[in-house]
Amino acid sequence: MANPEQIDMKLELIPIPVSDIDRAKAFYVEKIGFHLDHDVQPGNGMRVIQLTPPGSACSIVMGSGMPEIDDMQPGCVKAVHLVVKDVEQARAMLISRGVAVGDIDVHPQGIKYVRFKDPDGNSWVFQEMPWRSGEF
Repeated sequence: MANPEQIDMKLELIPIPVSDIDRAKAFYVEKIGFHLDHDVQPGNGMRVIQLTPPGSACSIVMGSGMPEIDDMQPGCVKAVHLVVKDVEQARAMLISRGVAVGDIDVHPQGIKYVRFKDPDGNSWVFQEMPWRSGEF
């Protein structure tokens, strides 16, 4: 039996509460460039949309009729980080697609951040770490 202290744990799905599912889906796919993994309605008023950022092993989920996720207030998720190779390029992409974004915030060791929000106010951060650029 595996030692519980050594069990792998992979973060694979983050719930994002939204007030208008179709508006949020359009924002994440058309404006941010997430891949639509699925949009299903399995019954009983449930709708599940799963989206994945390009190059990520972790996805987001939004929808309706899902216990606990329905209890979350739209806009309550803050500062979800998306690590990118080039924050300036990522910022320019969002601007070209009509997304309001913050200025580039540079920190020690060359770490750069750019903040933006979805239509409900859930906030996201593009993060560039120069030493990780070889991972892309």
